[in-house]
This record gives sequence, C-alpha cells and structure tokens, in this order.
Amino acid sequence: MDRLDNTVRDYAWGSATALPGLLGRPATGAPQAELWMGAHPGAPSRVDRGAGPVALDAVIAADPVAELGAGSVERFGPTLPFLLKVLAAAVPLSLQVHPTLAQARAGFAAEEARGVPVDAPQRNYRDANHKPELICALGDLEGLCGFRAPADAADLMASLDVPGLEPLVELLRTKPEPEALAGALAGALALTGPAGRATVEAVARAVTAGAASDPTGALAGYAFAAAEYPGDPGLVAALLLNHVRLADGEALYLGAGLPHAYLRGTGIEIMANSDNVLRCGFTPKHVDVPELLKVVGFRSGLPEVLRPAAGPDGERLYPVPVDEFRLSRHELADRPAVLPGSAPQILLCTAGTARLTSGGKELTLHRGESAFLPATGTDTLLDGPGATVFRATVTLDRP
Repeated sequence: MDRLDNTVRDYAWGSATALPGLLGRPATGAPQAELWMGAHPGAPSRVDRGAGPVALDAVIAADPVAELGAGSVERFGPTLPFLLKVLAAAVPLSLQVHPTLAQARAGFAAEEARGVPVDAPQRNYRDANHKPELICALGDLEGLCGFRAPADAADLMASLDVPGLEPLVELLRTKPEPEALAGALAGALALTGPAGRATVEAVARAVTAGAASDPTGALAGYAFAAAEYPGDPGLVAALLLNHVRLADGEALYLGAGLPHAYLRGTGIEIMANSDNVLRCGFTPKHVDVPELLKVVGFRSGLPEVLRPAAGPDGERLYPVPVDEFRLSRHELADRPAVLPGSAPQILLCTAGTARLTSGGKELTLHRGESAFLPATGTDTLLDGPGATVFRATVTLDRP
C-alpha cells in the first residue's frame, strides 16, 4: 500500500476553496481546479517506498505485472488504465466531446502522419485512446449533458426572441433529428465575426434577463455560462443541451460522442487514461468544427442520472459499460470491507478516517488522502466507522 502525493492543477475555472477544504489546507485565493490521482504522465502521483518520492508511472513501468497484475496488463497494456480526479469548478469548463476508440486511433494516426506535434495547440488527438468518464457529485453539481429534443431546443431559442437565431429555430423544427442537431450545432459555432458576435451577445443578454425573472427556470444554468462567456458561440450551442443538476452521490456516465460541460460544483471524476478532447466552446483553446462534427453523436435524450447500487460490505457501485475503470463508494459502518487484491486500485477518503490493513501492514487515510494498492493478490481490510472511501479499480471479469 502506498500513500499518494498528488498534484493539484490550477486551471482558471477552479474553485479557490473546495480543494483546500477537502485537503485541510489553507486557501491561497488562487483557483485550484483538479486533484489528480494516478499515473497519467501529465501529472503522475508520487509514492515513497523508502528511497524518496518516485512518480507512480515510473514505478509501474519498472514492473507492470507486479503493480497492475497480469490480468490488467493483458487487457489494457502496461499502464494504469484509469485516472481518478477530484474536480472543483467555480466557472464553466469547456463544452466538449470525446471520440470513440476507433476514432481516437484513426485521428491520432492521421495527425502523426501529418507531423503535427503532440503538444501543438491545434492538435485534436494527443493519444490513441478513448476517454469515457464518470462524474459523481460531492455536494451539488451542475452541468450540461446531451442534446435536448430538437423541438424543445427550438422552443428555448425562440423564447429568447433574438432575430439571429431564427435560422437555427427553423432548422430544428423542420429537419429530421440528426440533421437538425448537426446543422444547429454547426450554425451556432459559425456565429463569429461582428454579426455573429452581436447575435451571441444578444443571446447572453436575453438569457440573463430570463433567468433574473425566473431564477429556477429553464434558463438558469445557461445564464451562469452567459456571465462568463457572453461573446462565445458555445453559449448558443449550449442551448441545444440538457441542463442537469446532481445531488450529493449522484453521477453521470459520459460516453463517446456525448457533448457536455460541467458548470459549477465539486465531484469525483474517473476516466480512461486519455487526453482526447474536442471542444465546442467556453474556451480560448482550439475548436476544430469539421472534426468535431465527425465525433459528436447527434441523438437527443435526457441524461441518465446514476445512483449507486448496493453491494456487499457496504460497497455502492456506479455501473458503467466500460472495463477501464470501476468506481464505487464505501460508507463504512461497524463492519469492515474486504477489498480483493487481484487488480490495481486507488482509494480516496472523503470523510472521516479510514484504516487499511494488508499483509501485516497498516495505512491510515484522513479526509482528502489517497492510496495506491498494487495487484499483489492479497486482500485489504478497509475499516473506520463513519468514513467514506471512494474506490477506483478496473473490471476484469465482465461476462
């Protein structure tokens, strides 16, 4: 068992208080957006096995089978297949979508063949992997997820009474769903230049006014985005999406092709170990509209809010259709939980104090602390009445 020393990423959209509060550190006044736990080369966790701190990705690379287990290496290769984060948003993140595995492999190969540097700002595919993800709310969390039905999106846009939106409203009301959504998204992102910006700014004013008169109505989430990005065409694109509010412990699974953005709040986020993001708006970063339109899945529907299914030993599992990650939550009472040691896992304590016991060794985790458990084959006993522990691992036995 290794206690993890993790990196906090200070992106501008981060909260100044949420992560310091979780970690028991004084706030600096600067935004702190993400706490990374894992072996992603961009910010690997560090472990100390007696010779000083070492990056977890280097530890795994030195002996993948010993750290990850033969089953994980055979299924996913010699790297930890998931990245666990605590995400703390004070302002909206970029509106984005992730590719399928096939799209990621093809896109990565094409950009490699063209000689586009992996760290180039215009690069779309930074690796050959897909990036499904799950977000679980710690407290309240708001986001945008998936397309509204075209007729509903048309009604919402029409309610703003902005003349520049009339072509999009007409398209949404007259075309079949895939064509309507694709055309409306492309049309929204084409609102650039002086005329387009004037339309977007008029939308921002209308959304803000509508939310002011009805703070809990349909425009409330979009008004929050409008305050931060009043001239960004992504604001119009956002009107095509469902506004979602998650309560503490509720989650969303975000598969390939699903447009989404987190607006505000704190959550536990787990994803396949990838950095492939195609952006639609709310960002100064590269937006490649033609490539984006190839990746987005143009189908409407309300997002499914996941509530964990009860399992043995107090475990509550968030079911997902991928094997690279598995997230569950342990609400520890009087009875300890037994964690099998057949796969790599990361444990994060979010409340109380948890104690891990395995192979005659013991490790205590306080709120905000985390640990890496290699796949030694030895079970770990997890206890600590009143503690809450999130467990991230992989699925090796799906039928």
